Amino acid sequence: MKFLWFHLMPYTELPDDFRERNPGVWVNIDSTLFDPRRAHVMYNDFMDELEYAGTCGFDAVCVNEHHANGYGLMPSPNLIASSLARSTSETMICVMGNSLALYNPPTRVAEEMAMIDCISGGRLIAGFPVGTPMDTCYAYGQNPSMLRDRYLEAHDLVKRAWTERRVFSFNGRYNQLRYVNIWPHTLQKPHPPIWIPGGGSVETWRWCAEMDYVYCYLSYFGYRIGLSTMRGFWNEMDRLGKDRNPYRAGFLQFVGVAETREEAIRLYREPAEYFYGRCLHLDPRFVQPPGYTTEATIRARVEGQVAAAARKATARARTATAMEDIVEQGYVIVGSPDEVAEQLRHAVTEMNVGHLMLLCQYGNMDRDLTAYNTRMFATRVMPQLADHFDDRWQNHWWPNPLPAAERAVPDAGLSGTLAAAE
Repeated sequence: MKFLWFHLMPYTELPDDFRERNPGVWVNIDSTLFDPRRAHVMYNDFMDELEYAGTCGFDAVCVNEHHANGYGLMPSPNLIASSLARSTSETMICVMGNSLALYNPPTRVAEEMAMIDCISGGRLIAGFPVGTPMDTCYAYGQNPSMLRDRYLEAHDLVKRAWTERRVFSFNGRYNQLRYVNIWPHTLQKPHPPIWIPGGGSVETWRWCAEMDYVYCYLSYFGYRIGLSTMRGFWNEMDRLGKDRNPYRAGFLQFVGVAETREEAIRLYREPAEYFYGRCLHLDPRFVQPPGYTTEATIRARVEGQVAAAARKATARARTATAMEDIVEQGYVIVGSPDEVAEQLRHAVTEMNVGHLMLLCQYGNMDRDLTAYNTRMFATRVMPQLADHFDDRWQNHWWPNPLPAAERAVPDAGLSGTLAAAE
């Protein structure tokens, strides 16, 4: 098993009456609610938490991209990842990811991710989401019916830029470049492992199989609901003749660990209810523009995460935001270390998922509780699951960094040495 510590960077001070006074947390959220002075503290807390997860022994830390919202304050995950490349040494850095269709030209993604890979010594995992409709179609004005084609063309350009060592021209429908010759190139060859986050698109499953990429189901609603999506994914892999190597897949799960189940419910009640009541308060007008969902996905009756969140928020506002229901429905796995480990072992076995992404910080959780949750999971849950799948499968989709002896070591004493020399 691989364990990845995922951070959404939510705005932690949305008011108590947020749901009543705002139609949603995305796109048309009241911008006067954002306080840059408070965000200064939040960002530094969030980065401390990511670095702390690395010291606790998580295999990777994850960052992602969202725009115009209070759900995730990370419009540029590459900025955070570049800092982590210097402030961490062993943990992998998963940028999950860059919404390729939003970059003009997409070679910007190739360049920035190559920089992160070089700075980190080859620890980058490159994630390429299509992007939520709120981010792509409304915040960035992309045509939903052209979004996937634009995304696929951008992917092809980025991958060629990483793998070709001579100047080439690219003449696509959306991108025309006479000279493509990025400097730097990625340290990992032929390129960093590519993971594709998704919410249940049939085309995404097929494309991951064709390209031999990892499919990552970033679930808001836990493994019980996620199980049907992951079974659909593996059934499609069977149909396409792919093996059932669990490292072909990743899954995101909220967790809350304490000494007892009762203590866990007490500690994580407020953050969980904040997340599902405020951070996941979605305006249905923005979640499913015509043309965004593909025909094959509609025919397969697969519902994306964003649409599911909006439907649940509209139809089940009371039950979806109360802690008892959140736990009962498996959105957040809470309990003692042994209870959490048992539930996760069942979940990853049933879903056949080898990359488990954990949200140990969510909602308005402060840094002390985040550190406690992270430490409890790392020291008392992870050891119970670490060897799961390793006796049967090899992970072909993990970074291959430089040996530690060959990596640069940031020299915190250099400024003092230079001052003395002056």
